[in-house]
Amino acid sequence: MAKTSVKARQRKRERMVEKDAAKRAELKKAGDWKALDEMAKNGSKVRLKNRCQLTGRPKGYVRYFGISRVALRDMALNGKIPGLKKASW
Repeated sequence: MAKTSVKARQRKRERMVEKDAAKRAELKKAGDWKALDEMAKNGSKVRLKNRCQLTGRPKGYVRYFGISRVALRDMALNGKIPGLKKASW
């Protein structure tokens, strides 16, 4: 499980990206790189990291479900994800 401060920092970046998206797109379209450079760095979309929504784990992220492979396996074994079960052949 990731530290609470790391998860909070990620949420803050997500909010900043949403807030600044329109202005960043406008500045990029106009070619005003100076003004774009003066904006907050955490408002840039490339600063985001895919993290598990449950645990905050940055590695082993399964994009389709939005959670890590560890959380996915636990939920699948407990039957919490409909239609997903452990393979056996």
